[in-house]
Amino acid sequence: MKIFTSILIALLFLPLGHKEPVAEKVSETKPDPILIEKKVDSLLSIMTLEEKIGQMNQYNGFWNVTGPAPQGGDAAKKYDHLRKGYVGSMLNVRGVEQVRAVQKIAVEETRLGIPLIIGFDVIHGYKTMSPIPLAESASWDMEAIESAAQVAAREAAASGINWTFAPMVDISRDARWGRVMEGGGEDPYLGAKIAAARVKGFQGDNLSSEKTIAACAKHFAGYGFAEGGRDYNTADFGTSTLYNTVFPPFIAAKEAGVRTFMNSFNELNGIPATGDKFLQRDILKGKWEFDGFVISDWGSIREMIAHGYAKDGKHAAELAVLAGSDMDMESYLYVAELAQLVRDKKVDETVIDDAVRRILRVKFELGLFDDPYKYCDLEREKSEINSKENHDAVLDVAKKSIVLLKNEGNLLPLDKSGKKIALIGSLAADKNSPLGSWRIAADDNTAVSVLEGMQAYSGNELNYAKGADIAKGPTSFITEIEINEDDKSGFPEAVAAAKAADIVVMVLGELGFMSGEGRSRTTIDFPGVQQELLEEIHRANPNIVLVVNNGRPLDLSWADENIPAIVEAWHLGSQSGHAIAQVLYGDYNPSGKLPMSFPRSLGQVPLYYNYKNTGRPVIPAPNLVFWSHYTDEQNSALYPFGHGLSYTSFAYNKLSVDNAYAQNGTVNVSVEVSNTGKVEGKEVVQLYIRDLYASVTRPVKELKGFELVTLAPGETKKISFPLTHKELGFYDNHGNWLVEPGEFHVFVGGSSSTQYHKTFELK
Repeated sequence: MKIFTSILIALLFLPLGHKEPVAEKVSETKPDPILIEKKVDSLLSIMTLEEKIGQMNQYNGFWNVTGPAPQGGDAAKKYDHLRKGYVGSMLNVRGVEQVRAVQKIAVEETRLGIPLIIGFDVIHGYKTMSPIPLAESASWDMEAIESAAQVAAREAAASGINWTFAPMVDISRDARWGRVMEGGGEDPYLGAKIAAARVKGFQGDNLSSEKTIAACAKHFAGYGFAEGGRDYNTADFGTSTLYNTVFPPFIAAKEAGVRTFMNSFNELNGIPATGDKFLQRDILKGKWEFDGFVISDWGSIREMIAHGYAKDGKHAAELAVLAGSDMDMESYLYVAELAQLVRDKKVDETVIDDAVRRILRVKFELGLFDDPYKYCDLEREKSEINSKENHDAVLDVAKKSIVLLKNEGNLLPLDKSGKKIALIGSLAADKNSPLGSWRIAADDNTAVSVLEGMQAYSGNELNYAKGADIAKGPTSFITEIEINEDDKSGFPEAVAAAKAADIVVMVLGELGFMSGEGRSRTTIDFPGVQQELLEEIHRANPNIVLVVNNGRPLDLSWADENIPAIVEAWHLGSQSGHAIAQVLYGDYNPSGKLPMSFPRSLGQVPLYYNYKNTGRPVIPAPNLVFWSHYTDEQNSALYPFGHGLSYTSFAYNKLSVDNAYAQNGTVNVSVEVSNTGKVEGKEVVQLYIRDLYASVTRPVKELKGFELVTLAPGETKKISFPLTHKELGFYDNHGNWLVEPGEFHVFVGGSSSTQYHKTFELK
């Protein structure tokens, strides 16, 4: 039987099961999908039930695969599963030597020789780090975002990886949630554009290329709405929010060709997403016709027991597979329980076949059956990692991600000579935090610091003083951070430096690992003694440029009131210091716009620009309290969604609406944008609409278009936006797309706070 099986495999889809390595270059011809389906069906027909279930099993790297085989315990059991073909994927195995070794076991020691798909969290870079995704989103530049994902894909693929658990496309309105750093912000329209750009960057036009990797849209769905901003918490919201806010970036990722989805930790409507048939089978695989596969999040199948949804591990496996979770990440339940569930007729084998068909399909699309070692080229790994081309690309997107929040008196850009500058703050010399969270392959302390970036400009006298540490000890991705709440011993040196300086540049904010998974906060101010340091320095010298490093919107209300210039510089990756210095000195004119609103007070959170009007939106009469407001704070954001200044200024004129919707299905909007300043600048021209009355109430503003335009001093350009049914409609509470007649406002400007508008009516 074994001889017959080997011959059948060879005839059906050579070179499956071949020995390594192949000498010739892998073809980058796009695979024929019809032929892939035939090969998948052929392979399925000769697989045992246990081998099928093995394809649905993913293990974390559990031993040094270039060393001896594990003896005894859980690792030995996993190793035995790998040799039997009971493992379909591994994660956190990286580097050509490690990947080649584990792939060799799967291909050469198992009965069928089915290659592994190797997954890794390549979130905003592999070794060469781009800005964190929230920062990249502030660029509003889809080409730059796609380029950053391409860099990440090339480096990861060169290191043996062929699948990333990115992009995270969760919309979130709560700055307390640490994983806002990993997404595209608060707006579904912008988030959808970013989702598509990242998928295209990772996957390219041909998934079988040795320079691309499969992408994964996560977390499906509602994870960004965790109650209280507390990670892994319950999400609870209505169907209007689900269809109109949560789903659009996932739809965009699917339409961009994303090959995998990951479900989420949260429950929605009392059902954990991992076991939610409505989300995974009815919507994703049914209505949206997604033909890739769905992977659980880490251990989320087993976690349904803790949710109170599954009785035990067997029940959890049954619920998950019937709901549409195709691959089990680190719960060990599919490989342990599914075969018996099939034999007990609680799970039909056709459900297993559907999941395995989806997984094999993606493996064929990646070209892994043509050459399982195609991602295992040591020379390519050496030449690709940290290449100059890659660093140039991440520097470009880092500069584009910086947002100028405030520039009173044109304090910026800095003069390049003749000034005494005090650079203050431990983050100014930090070479690790700029790498951000979710940088698990990056080498520690490899970022360019702000100090190093400013030292490249030698015309001024630069004096650095730390002021204070943010944490009391070392920080890591998986451990809690002990914040320095009392050590101010460095204050006197910093104050002295400020007094002796013409200008103070302060770098304050969060450490790189203060945002990310499991990093929820109940306050969003400067952690530790940094606010006290800022106020001390302000008393010594108020001529301050505040540079903020962070992974979430922070409460900058005191700084906004007292500091003349504020630069939102996020965690910008490997080239952080150079990007910041080039903006501070005016070699790059900042053009970033906020992808999330910054609050005036923590009590406003969750805060978002596209809120509903309510029945009492304005003051009914002077001194009365019965309207939707706070008694101690304004309703509006300190810095609204879409806000961002430039070293020049822009004017908007001649807004025009040509409503020909009844004739050709398009409302044409145009506006003239002029550079009224003295230097060239780039503006993100933003268009918002408001549907004044509808069968489901609509937000006061919804982003429906934007364009990046570069203008020389005195130059004017006409920008046009076509509004079609895609922009003018919405989902009802049953997921139906509606475009209703009625009156609309259309707003155009440089942020969501623009009031420049025209009115038109759809008949």
